[in-house]
Amino acid sequence: MTDERGGRSIERWVGLATAIVAPVTVLSALLFYFGYVSTRATYEYFGIDVDAVGLSTQDYLMRSPRPLLTPFIGLLLLGILALWLHVNVRGLVAAGGRRRSRVRVAARWTRVAGVVILVTGILLVLVYPRFENRAVLDLLIPLCLAVGIVLLAYGSHVTTMSDARANPNAGDTNGPSWRPSRAVASVLVIAVVTANVFWATATLAQWSGRGQAVDLSRRLDSLPSVILDTKERLYVRDPVIDEAVLPSEDGQEFRYRYRQLRLLVHGSDRMFLVPAEWSPSGTTLLVPLNENVRVRFQFQNPG
Repeated sequence: MTDERGGRSIERWVGLATAIVAPVTVLSALLFYFGYVSTRATYEYFGIDVDAVGLSTQDYLMRSPRPLLTPFIGLLLLGILALWLHVNVRGLVAAGGRRRSRVRVAARWTRVAGVVILVTGILLVLVYPRFENRAVLDLLIPLCLAVGIVLLAYGSHVTTMSDARANPNAGDTNGPSWRPSRAVASVLVIAVVTANVFWATATLAQWSGRGQAVDLSRRLDSLPSVILDTKERLYVRDPVIDEAVLPSEDGQEFRYRYRQLRLLVHGSDRMFLVPAEWSPSGTTLLVPLNENVRVRFQFQNPG
């Protein structure tokens, strides 16, 4: 008896741990993905492949809240609005009479609007390869598909709910297979909407990263100032970067000094430097952190 209770207790705790760990793992994976998409778009503006930086998983997780803030607030507001609307629709259906008739008319037009928007999204998918600039389509297509199928599904749901209120026995005429079919349809709707919300959120994350890069390029003075000494000449052609030849002295291995550089980002064994004034055709320097370079950070505090 004691062993059975102990076994049940262990199974209960294992089930609880699984129920907690699985959502946390999925959430971490989503945060990592959107942080990666946003960070990749940021450094692409400066000509850097983010995979070459060597950022850690924690770095991407820490960078994910910014691109996800706007979609999260938008979905939260839409959820509150949808809940309020559904409660009012149920009240109108339960009231009967003209109110129920008006709800049926509104549900019919909702389905029509859903079909139109859904077909528009499908057509945009078909012509998607023909567009060179697909940034807008990457947001418009998932929104059309998600909104269209939601309107179509909810309009059908309201119509069914209204018919059931008007004739309580109408649901029995659909046969025993109605409930499983309805469940499968609901799962498919949720899957399609989730996939398109994921697509739209990834697009917004990419836009957020790009916007962050443009904003950063306009205020490079906020980045750490770097003085770089090297043993070999870098042949930097950017006119903003100052190059000076160091005097030859005994024990002096470094021959060249570079100023007017800013630290954009650094990994475990390398850092990426940009000129103090950025231009769309500027240069980003990849500097390995080894014995061939000497790096100093320059600061200037007020007063």
